[in-house]
Amino acid sequence: MELSVEQAADLRELVNSRDVPADIAMRGRIVLWSSEGHQRKDIAELLGVSLPTVDRWKRRYANHGLAGLEGDLPGGAREQVPARVRARVIALTRMSPPVESGLSHWSTRTLADHLKRREGAVTLLRV
Repeated sequence: MELSVEQAADLRELVNSRDVPADIAMRGRIVLWSSEGHQRKDIAELLGVSLPTVDRWKRRYANHGLAGLEGDLPGGAREQVPARVRARVIALTRMSPPVESGLSHWSTRTLADHLKRREGAVTLLRV
C-alpha cells in the first residue's frame, strides 16, 4: 500500500495522539506499517490481530481514508459527531484562534460559534 507524504503524516499524528482511542490508533498502525513495507503476517503478529483484520483495515482505509478506520459498533448508539467534524474540532483546539477574533484561546462556546459561522457546521457542541 502506497501513501502520500500527507497521508503518512496524518496517520503518524493519529497513532501518536493521546486523544485517539487505542483501537483506532492500532488500525492506523496497520495501514502505516503496511505502507512502510512490513509484511501483513508480521503486522498481525506484532499487534495481536488476525490476517483478515489486517486486510480489513487496509481495505477500509483505501476506500474511505481516515474515516474508514472508525469502527462499526454492532448494536451501538449512532455517533453524535461525524469523524470529519471531530477531526476538525481537534485540529482547531491545537491552534490559536484567528487574530481578528481577539481571543487568546478557544473556549467551548467560542469554538462552536467559530465552526458554525466560518465553516457552516451545525450545532456540534451542546453548551
